[in-house]
Amino acid sequence: MESFVQYLFAGLSAGSMYALVALGLVLVHQASRVLNFAHGDLATLSTFVAYALLALQFPFWIAATLAILAGAALAACFYLGILVAAQRREATHLGQVILTLGLGLTLQGTTAFVWGTEPQPFRFPFSDTRTMKLGPIAMSELGLATLGAGLFCAVLLYGLVQRTRVGRAMRAISENLIAAQTLGLPTKRLLALSWGVAASLAAIAGLFLAPALFLDPYFMLDPFLKGFAAAILGGLNSLPGAIVGGLLLGLAESLTGAYIAIQFKNTLAFLVIILVLFIRPEGLLGRVFEERV
Repeated sequence: MESFVQYLFAGLSAGSMYALVALGLVLVHQASRVLNFAHGDLATLSTFVAYALLALQFPFWIAATLAILAGAALAACFYLGILVAAQRREATHLGQVILTLGLGLTLQGTTAFVWGTEPQPFRFPFSDTRTMKLGPIAMSELGLATLGAGLFCAVLLYGLVQRTRVGRAMRAISENLIAAQTLGLPTKRLLALSWGVAASLAAIAGLFLAPALFLDPYFMLDPFLKGFAAAILGGLNSLPGAIVGGLLLGLAESLTGAYIAIQFKNTLAFLVIILVLFIRPEGLLGRVFEERV
C-alpha cells in the first residue's frame, strides 16, 4: 500500500508539470485557434536564461523571475511581430502552426549554438535526493515543490481567467473575436497577453523539470509531447480539462511504469492521443467548437 501511495504521489508530481504545459497550449489555442509547437522550446530557452543568470551569481528567485518574463516577452513579440503580420496576409491556420514550428526550430538552434548540446546540471533550491516524511510516505523536496507549484499556478490562472476583467475579456475573445473587436476590446494586446501567460506557464514547468532531467536544448521535448497529450485528453478548449488531463496522464504513467513495464511508460502519451481522438475527439471536458460567422 505504501508503494502504491508513493507511485500516486510521483504521478501527481509529474502530472502537475504536464498540466502546466497543457494549460499553456489550451490558453493559446482558445485565444487564437493556433497550436503552438514552439511551446516547449520557449520553456527551454527560458530555463537556459535562468541557467545563465545563475552562473552570473544572481539569486535563484530573481533569475527565475527574469527567465519567466523573458519567455513571456518573446512569445508576445512573436505573436505581435510574426503572427499578426501573417494574419493580415490571410495566412491559414495551418500556415500559422508552421510558423510556430519554425520558431521552435529557431529557438532550438539558438540554444544549442549559445550553450552547446552537452547536458548541464541545473542548480535548484529543492533537492531530488532530500526527502520529507508524511507518515510512512517519503516524498522528495523537488517532487513536493513541483506538485505545489503546479497546483498553485493552476489556481492562479483560474483566478486570472475567471475573476478579473482581463480574464473576462480574454474569454470573450476566445468565444467570438469579431464581436470582441466590435465592442472595442484591445484584441491584439489581449491575445499577446495570452501568449505571454502561456509561455510563463511553460517556463515554470521547465524550471521545475530541469533539475531532474538535466539541461540541454531538447530536454523539454518529452514534457511538451506529454503536455500535448494531456491537452488532447482533457480537451483543447477546456482549461480545467488540461489540468485533469495532465494529472491523469501523470498517474497513468507512474502506475504503468510500476506495475506493467517501465519501457511502456513513454509510449503511453501517444496511445492516449490515438484513443482519445478515436473515441472522443473533443476530449474528456472539451466541447465541439462552433464558430459563429
